[in-house]
Amino acid sequence: MLEQVLFDNEPMQKDEYKQIYKPLIEKLVVAQQRAITEGVGLVVLFEGWNGAGKGSRISDLMYNLDARATSVYVSPDVDAKEALEFAERGQGVTGFFPLMEEYWKVLGERGHITFYDRGWYTKATELIMDRRPAEKSLPELPEIGPRHFLESISDFERQLARDGYVVLKFFMHVRKKAQRKRLDGLYEDKTTRWRVSEHKLVSTRDYDEIYELYDNLLEGSNFDFAPWTLVNGEDRRKANIQIATKLLEAIDEALAAKQARIATNEEDRAELEHKTERYMAKELEDGASGSEKQLEATAKAKAQHSFAPQLSRFQIKADYPKVDTMSHDLTLSEDEYKSELKRLQKRLFKLENLMFQARVPMIVMYEGWDAAGKGGNIKRVAQAIDARAYTIIPSPAPTKPELAHPHLWRYWTRLPKAGHVGLFDRSWYGRVLVERVEEITPPKRWAEGYDEINEFEHDLVDWGAILIKFWVDVSDAEQLARFEAREADPSKQWKITPDDWRNRDKYPQYKSAIDDMFRLTSTNYAPWLVLESDDKKYARIKALRIIVDKLEERLGISPNEKL
Repeated sequence: MLEQVLFDNEPMQKDEYKQIYKPLIEKLVVAQQRAITEGVGLVVLFEGWNGAGKGSRISDLMYNLDARATSVYVSPDVDAKEALEFAERGQGVTGFFPLMEEYWKVLGERGHITFYDRGWYTKATELIMDRRPAEKSLPELPEIGPRHFLESISDFERQLARDGYVVLKFFMHVRKKAQRKRLDGLYEDKTTRWRVSEHKLVSTRDYDEIYELYDNLLEGSNFDFAPWTLVNGEDRRKANIQIATKLLEAIDEALAAKQARIATNEEDRAELEHKTERYMAKELEDGASGSEKQLEATAKAKAQHSFAPQLSRFQIKADYPKVDTMSHDLTLSEDEYKSELKRLQKRLFKLENLMFQARVPMIVMYEGWDAAGKGGNIKRVAQAIDARAYTIIPSPAPTKPELAHPHLWRYWTRLPKAGHVGLFDRSWYGRVLVERVEEITPPKRWAEGYDEINEFEHDLVDWGAILIKFWVDVSDAEQLARFEAREADPSKQWKITPDDWRNRDKYPQYKSAIDDMFRLTSTNYAPWLVLESDDKKYARIKALRIIVDKLEERLGISPNEKL
């Protein structure tokens, strides 16, 4: 792709530049205000050669734009020492956080422009270059190539585009001599020398090799939802005009696309209502028993199910769970419970310490029916771990800033650091459960949520995390008994809300949503594990056993090995 950039020996003159640039910027300033009002977010990525002028192009834009709705993130260089340290541990963990975490973390709200001065492509390039056979006698790092990164990158950019963001990617291209001249000039000036490390100066010798790598990355990541714009970085005036023009066009297109999405969402909601009415009429025609509320819930469950994808693009386990086949008679005696609880918690404490030393991250996620015992189960796990090593992350109704970001943003920003444990009390699955059932999210968006979740979990596993997904199950009769017990106990009344009772009326919808969730997200790399919790003691011990088994497997420790 880089051969498409044309280098003109005649740079644009100042007078011509001013005549074009000034009215263009005025239009861009107006367009930005419209984007703020309409909640259209922009992600503007500047990639390219060292010394190509990425920072200067961002500075020229920032000078004119509304600073209250813009931010700049400068991606730091890859910490080669950290990468090597993790590789030497041999646990398959790539770093303290997943590759894309830092870019999710700084993402601005819709209506905001987030400039990335270098980003995920630079990080991928540096990691690939660092994994070349070294002259030093260092342990060989795992084989890694552009395809591995492109999967996570394309997922990130696609999800942003689906969520109403515009993803603009500029690659600043300069020729070999121009790059060397600029870097030498920066290095010779005492005030700018800090911007040019000796490593960057030396890297100019690898220009031809890096050129080929860049070209392959650009070809492989020129997505229709986030295409590349190649910029001649040797003429700053032409570059500024090209960049501002592209930004203006993108905002106008995004505003039009938003209106189209609104219309589509309304059509989907209308179709959902129409299907519900049809299924309801069919229920009545067939003489189905039950109250009108129950029949409506059954009809709505069928209508919502019709929007769920038929298949996932990820490989799903053949034996994924189903609500109707779960056991409700598994129990554990009090004596066995106490004995196993003590043994497993003691084992978990020691394994977690070894896990911390190996810098392995662990994420344990709990979903389940109301009153199924998620909180009590989490407590027994947390009780066994050093308080400094874990975080319990609840998932209440999203806050205003969270609603202004993509759905997964609030989970990307709460991941545990490598060596630590994240215990999620409910999770990212709200997108395909409560948001589906309560019609909070349009059908098309929650239907896209299944594979977006699979992508997220794939990134976690690729990072090297132990990911455990528990479904805490309880029978309808046992749930009712627990609800009634909570209402009767003043110390537990805070645990029961009108929404809990209302959710029982929507059982057919939740059951349908749960079955679709299992069917579409029980992947080979992140399968669902059921905790049968009619007997809470049984579920607690099963969870601890699974966690202990997963840790022993990862750390290469025999179940009978004394710690």
